[in-house]
Amino acid sequence: MMISCKKAVIICDKAQYKEASLWERMKLNYHLLLCKTCANHSKNNVKLTSLCNQARLSILSDEEKKKMKELFTKVE
Repeated sequence: MMISCKKAVIICDKAQYKEASLWERMKLNYHLLLCKTCANHSKNNVKLTSLCNQARLSILSDEEKKKMKELFTKVE
């Protein structure tokens, strides 16, 4: 049942996006009880995800990227 820290990080990331199975989450929770380093990573991961959701981040469209690139080249 014990998993490596590397595997725990992968499952932790999957769990943040609701992609981890029940069995993976169980193994992760057991690992987090024993490994304080991974527990801290998990806690920080939750905080980061929450902050990103609160910021309502969005990506630029291709058109917006093109306009921005044109503005940068005009400045040079």
